[in-house]
Amino acid sequence: MTDLAASIESMEQLSVVWRAMVLDRDADADVRDLPGIAVRWADCRFGFWNCLTLTDVGADPALLGQRLGQAAEIMRSKERPGLLWLFEDLLDEEARAGLAEAAERAGLERAFSGTGMAGDLLPVPEPAHPDLTFVRVTTDEELLAYADLNSRAYGFPLEEGRDGLQGSALWKERVHAYLALRDGEPVSCAGAVEADGRLFVVLVATAPEWERRGYGETVTRKALYEGARATGLTRATLHATAAGAPVYPRIGFEPNSPLHFYALKG
Repeated sequence: MTDLAASIESMEQLSVVWRAMVLDRDADADVRDLPGIAVRWADCRFGFWNCLTLTDVGADPALLGQRLGQAAEIMRSKERPGLLWLFEDLLDEEARAGLAEAAERAGLERAFSGTGMAGDLLPVPEPAHPDLTFVRVTTDEELLAYADLNSRAYGFPLEEGRDGLQGSALWKERVHAYLALRDGEPVSCAGAVEADGRLFVVLVATAPEWERRGYGETVTRKALYEGARATGLTRATLHATAAGAPVYPRIGFEPNSPLHFYALKG
């Protein structure tokens, strides 16, 4: 797969997965495919489910400026804050060079960055870690533990993470979501969900006090192992934050497009 094709795949995977996640939160959520912009906006307190992404391929500076302005206008119309996810490699060279200035003009500021990743890496061996046992998320109590790990890892109030996952049938039935337990206490989590012929890794998190012990990598391997065993899929994708990016190549993922997350300027 060419670099551009992998970057397009990464953007399309976001659009497919977030459609399901957002409609799971609210069947009347704002889910639209506009020219050049995919809207996936639950308007809930969990900011990751309030998402826009630019979908043009090869956008030049003029088109980029237009799309950023449109995205900012949509974001201002919403009750809850969210993020614009921008795949840098979908822009042409001149637009990439002027991205910071174009975002500034649109009233957007970069919140953080990461990278898209993918690989033909499945199946993976069944993982094990001397500290950990694993449980699949199938109950409301386990789902709340999963939500709370994400809130703690990403710095959200607990009620925000719970608003994103609480009561979800999708997460208990369709997502291969796993908690890693240390002495019976949840310390890390990862999920994998089927998306357009791939397994997409979603919402990997580790409690801050248990970072850098290999827990996140191991539970990600567990989600991939069980997801591949259930589906027979061989390709997996994900979007990594800068902090998590070093972990995934060890599993077999290869980076593609740099990914930038923009919020409205405060």
